[in-house]
Amino acid sequence: MAFINFLKPKNTLEEGGRVSAPVQQDAGEPEKTCPNCHKSIPLSKLWAGNLVCPCGYHFRMKARQRIKLITYKDSFRELFSDIRSCNPLDFPGYTEKVETVTDASGEAEAVLCGTAAIDGMPCGLFVMEPYFMMGSMGSAVGEKITSLFEYATTHRLPVIGYTVSGGARMQEGLLSLMQMAKVSAAVKRHSDAGLLYVAVLTDPTTGGVTASFAMEADIILAEPGATVVFAGARVIEQTTRKQLPKEFQKAEFVLDHGFVDRIVSRSEQKKLLAEILRLHKGDNK
Repeated sequence: MAFINFLKPKNTLEEGGRVSAPVQQDAGEPEKTCPNCHKSIPLSKLWAGNLVCPCGYHFRMKARQRIKLITYKDSFRELFSDIRSCNPLDFPGYTEKVETVTDASGEAEAVLCGTAAIDGMPCGLFVMEPYFMMGSMGSAVGEKITSLFEYATTHRLPVIGYTVSGGARMQEGLLSLMQMAKVSAAVKRHSDAGLLYVAVLTDPTTGGVTASFAMEADIILAEPGATVVFAGARVIEQTTRKQLPKEFQKAEFVLDHGFVDRIVSRSEQKKLLAEILRLHKGDNK
């Protein structure tokens, strides 16, 4: 049986994730150019500021970097790391792509799940990885997040979730879309048990992830400037034949329309999450 010859990706999202801003080499320290203010910032200054430009632009951050930023010392204990992507539909080139992004990102899948403490407060934690196929949700991602919510329900833990995703993983077809319902069911059982779920939306949170567990949290936070969207702006404009407002689908726009509870800069997230977890623990004594 002959397979269709698929065109090569024309953008970096399709190739497995958008690369970070280009590094500019000169006689001194390496720099990155901010896509917002267009200024060059020394890498040491960016890292000192948790990958936030002085203008406020939030660069994307790898999952393990986020975990280190918000958790208490070395409290993170990874769970379900043995759950890996396969190629259930024998999609041409998918196995090779997974191998490529695994090598490039250093991760075996597009989400890390486990238990941790944030300022001493225990919780279940999942953090999606933007450099693994832009955090796209396949069967393994859905199974890992579902398993985390089930573990948290059994062990009476609140859940903190960081989302970043291009949506459902097209190479797994309907099996990928099924993860929306599976994770949502686990979130509902966790909620019915009287437990807290806080989502932090980062750039970008789109597609099936937005249409399911990203928007099902008790408290929904977002990073400044994050794209939060189901369908892309161009798709909506072409379908409705209407021009969309400026900054449509950015976190600030979504906040103004009631879909996000608060926008929180990266430097403030650990403190706020710890406060929320303390309040929740107090309510459940």
